[in-house]
Amino acid sequence: MDAIEPVYFDRTYYLVPRGKEYLKVYELLRAALADANKVGIATFVMRGKQYLTALRAEDKVLVLQTLHWADEVRDPRRELLELPSGRAGKGKELDMALQLVDALSGPWNPARYHDTYQDKVRELVQAKAEGQEVAVAEEAPQATNVVDLMEALQGSLEKTRSSSGKKPAASRKMPAARTPARKTAASKTKQAPPKQARALSSRSRGGGKSELRQLSKAELYQQATAQDIPGRSKMSREQLIDALARTGRRRKKTAA
Repeated sequence: MDAIEPVYFDRTYYLVPRGKEYLKVYELLRAALADANKVGIATFVMRGKQYLTALRAEDKVLVLQTLHWADEVRDPRRELLELPSGRAGKGKELDMALQLVDALSGPWNPARYHDTYQDKVRELVQAKAEGQEVAVAEEAPQATNVVDLMEALQGSLEKTRSSSGKKPAASRKMPAARTPARKTAASKTKQAPPKQARALSSRSRGGGKSELRQLSKAELYQQATAQDIPGRSKMSREQLIDALARTGRRRKKTAA
C-alpha cells in the first residue's frame, strides 16, 4: 500500500459478498491480503467506464479504492516551474517550525471537523428570511511577509501555547527570535491573537447563553466536542448554544 502515491487515489467503496455461499472465499481473500500486508490491483467496468482499482483489507471488510490512470496524474517537477531547488528550511527557522508542528499535533479525530461553510450559508439564508441585517464579511488576512518569517513563526507559536497550554519538547531549544528596531502596524496586529485567545477561553467557562453568544460557531463546536454533546455536527449555532447552556445548568445542579 505504501508504494502507491496518495495522488493516485480517487473514491472508496466497500465490497460485500454476493451471498452466504461467498462468505468463506471473501474472508479468505481478506485475511490473505491482511496477513501479507499487500493490496490487489485490478480493473473493472462500471457504467460504461473502466477503472483501475486497489483492493485492500480492513477489519472484517474488503475495501475497493479507484485509482487514477498514470496519464491522468501530472508530474509536478515538469508542470511547476518554481519549486525549491534545495532544502528551504534550515537552522533556527526549521527548529521553530518543528516546535510549531509539535505544539499543534494531536490524534486524528474526524468527528472534530464538519462543513462550516455550509453552516454559515444556512445561517445567512435563515437570517435573510427573518428580515435580519446581514453583516459584511471580514476581509481575508494578508499573506505572511516572508521577510519576517521568524517573527511570524514566533507569533504563531506563542498563540498556540496560550490557547493550548502545550509546551515545546524539552529536547529542543527555543531559538531567540530577532526583534526589529521598529514595530510596524502589521507586527502589532500579529501579537494581538494570543490576548484574544485568552479572553475567549475565559468567557467560555461561564456556560451561560450571554457568554456563549460571544463565541463563534467553531468555538461552540469545540466546546460541544469536549463535552461530548450528541448530534453536535448537525446543529446550528443557536442549537449549539442551547445544548451547551443545558449541559452547564445540569452540571451546576449536580455540583450543588
